[in-house]
Parts: sequence; C-alpha cells; structure tokens
Amino acid sequence: MELGTELYNGSLKREFTIEIVITIIVGLSMFLQGCVNESVPRANDSGATSESIISVVNASNQFALDFYFNIKDDEKGNIFYSPYSISTALAMTYEGARGKTADEIQSVFHFPKDDATRRSSVAAIYNGLNKKDAKYRLHTANALWVQKGYQLLNGYTDTIEKYYLGKATNVDFAGATEHARQTINNWVEDKTDNKIKDLFPQGSLNSLTRLVLTNAIYFKGIWVKEFAKSETGEEDFRVSKDQTVKVPMMRRADNEAKFNYAETEELQILEMLYEGGDLSMLVLLPRSDDLRPLEDSLTLKKLNEWENELKEQRLDVYMPRFTFERKYFLNENLKEMGMPLAFTPPGMSPGADFSGIAGDKELFIQLVVHQAFVDVNEEGTEAAAATGVSVGIVSVGPQIPIFRADHPFIFIIQEKETGNILFLGRVINPTK
Repeated sequence: MELGTELYNGSLKREFTIEIVITIIVGLSMFLQGCVNESVPRANDSGATSESIISVVNASNQFALDFYFNIKDDEKGNIFYSPYSISTALAMTYEGARGKTADEIQSVFHFPKDDATRRSSVAAIYNGLNKKDAKYRLHTANALWVQKGYQLLNGYTDTIEKYYLGKATNVDFAGATEHARQTINNWVEDKTDNKIKDLFPQGSLNSLTRLVLTNAIYFKGIWVKEFAKSETGEEDFRVSKDQTVKVPMMRRADNEAKFNYAETEELQILEMLYEGGDLSMLVLLPRSDDLRPLEDSLTLKKLNEWENELKEQRLDVYMPRFTFERKYFLNENLKEMGMPLAFTPPGMSPGADFSGIAGDKELFIQLVVHQAFVDVNEEGTEAAAATGVSVGIVSVGPQIPIFRADHPFIFIIQEKETGNILFLGRVINPTK
C-alpha cells in the first residue's frame, strides 16, 4: 500500500464552521529511581473478562502491524510509534462516531463492536497499565479539551469519563487559539516528562477547532540485565550494502548474560526484560542485512509462534545504543487504510458523522499527528510519543549463539502477560 505521509503545512482550510481535532499523546522515559505510590483512580472495568481484554489487545496489535505496513516503504529510515496510544485516542473518537463513519473507524482499528465489551476492556487495560508498586513507572491518562460554550452530549462525556477517565477542560480555541494550543502542549510536556515539546505547532489549531482528545502513556524502567558502560565500544553497523556507520555497540557476554532467545533459518529473536518482569523489548533480527522479507511477512500469528519458542539461555548480545525522534502526520495514512469519511467535512455528501459527540453532524477530524522519541542505552529505555487528530555455561558445551544487531532490525516494547504492543519501531541507521 502506498503511504503518502504528508507533512502538515500549517494552512488549514477555514471554509467550514466547525472542525474536530483529536490528540493522542504518548510518553515513554527511562527512570532509575523508585515508583510513585500515590492513589490511582480506576476506570470502570466491571464487565471485562480475560477474553474481552485479549480481543481489545489483539485489535490494537493488528492495527500496529497494519500501520507499519502502511508506512514502511515510504519511510526510508527509522520508525517509532505507539499503536496503543493511537488506538486509545481513536477509540475515544469512535465512541462519538455514527453510521458509515463509525464503520470505517472500526474497520481500520478492529475495535470490538459490542460497546460493553470494548469499553470495559479498554478500562481494564487502563487500570493494568496504572497499577501501583511496580519496579518501573508506567501510567496512561486521557483528557478532553473543549471549546468553552460548546456543549458535548452528556452520554458522550459520561462514557469517556467512566471508561477512559478522561475529564473535559474548557479552552478558547475561537478567541484565544494560541493560549489553548500552549495549554494542551504544556499538558503533553508534563505527561511525557518534557520529552515531547510543541506537539501542536503554530497554525495547527485554529478558531474552528472545537475538541481535542488527548491520551498519554508514560513508562520508566531499567533492564533486568543491564549492559556495563565499560563494555560499550564503537563498531560498524551496516545500514545497507552500500553504507556502514560507526555506532556505540553495547555488549553482554558474561556468564550471567542469560536471555530469552529463539531462532529460525531466517531470523533471530531476542527478548530483554525490564525490571519487574511485566514489560519487555522483543528484537527481531534477520540473518541477512535485508529487512524487507521480515517486514513483508510479519503477522500476529508469527509473532505469537516466535514468542512461544523463546527459551532462556546463555547468549552473547551486541546491541547498538541509539536515540532518535520521529513525527508523522496521519491524515493520509488513515484515509488510505480505510477511514476517509472521518476526515470529510459534513458539508459534503456523504460527510463525517460524529453526532454522538455533540448531537449534530458538524464535526470532522481536522488533523492527526503523532510524534515519538526513543533512547535505548546500557541502563534501559527512554522514549516518548504523541499523536494528534487537530506509545551460560562455563564448561565446554554447545556453541553459544551470538546475537549481533549490527544491521537493520525491528523492535517491540510490550506487556508480557497480554502481549499488548505499547511501542513498535525499526532501526535502519542508529546514528540518525
């Protein structure tokens, strides 16, 4: 599928009276201290079951791969985004969609159609991510930003508050657009430990904006098996057959270097756990330097098969230290993936139908933007993302496998128990 990711040019069309902007904010950041033990409010997950939760996780994970397929060819370099955050924000949007608009969003994001199943399961996942007393910090938050004097339906705001814990705050897009933009951007910075700045650039919101939805996910953790900085050295990384760059290559080759590992004829799979054991990074390293066969064949079924093959064993691990940031404007992506109607002004026929939000058919999605940052180092992982629509043996024995990530690879940050993909990325050039 052709991507067509277009950079937002700051010139929004103004001939329609009302537009909707939805923002998805994600943050992930390294943290080497203790957890915060404050009381955490809980969303209403009373109707959730293990099966319904898995159905929502599978929906988000399927979107994760669908979106990757949509952008992989047009994005020539590194990739990083949070499918969990995008899905959560669009789930809040879906709550107010009706008719064919709702059908298209559901098709792209694979949401369970039954309201009770979807809402209670989203709430259960929210509560699971916000659990207390973990050895890492991980929390997610939702909010609504509404034009003052613009009335949303009580049923819509009640649903968002009950199942997503998203409370509404009034701002003045119409009379003080810049102040409203800064207010939302400050919220983003606060929820992402100041990693995502200026998510909404000047001109991205205007006097016609009526609603911004925000979701934030924040994670801080360290490796169970940290890398010693003294072992990191400069080595070659093969970007392509024609290009090699020098990178700081982390190394674990001691007797305690035991990791979950599996391999096939085409692929090596490494899992590195974060403290607490609830989250991990899965690294998919093709044996050849060409990442395309792996990208083209990646499915949830294969991911599950590979993870089921993982076994702890002594391993020599070479992993590049890398930091990069990416920003995506997603309007065209989501249209290509099957939901163009949501972006179609209601004045056209047919137009978007978000009548479940405010009771009329005047709203449509104005802008979707996603920004992400990741830093993988010897101690653990630091990352942030945001989306806007306006996350050994000592004795002689078998030969010890060597996992040397010195060429392009895919990495996934996930919840161990549910398999929920929180972040997904591709490393083509660790120096960019």
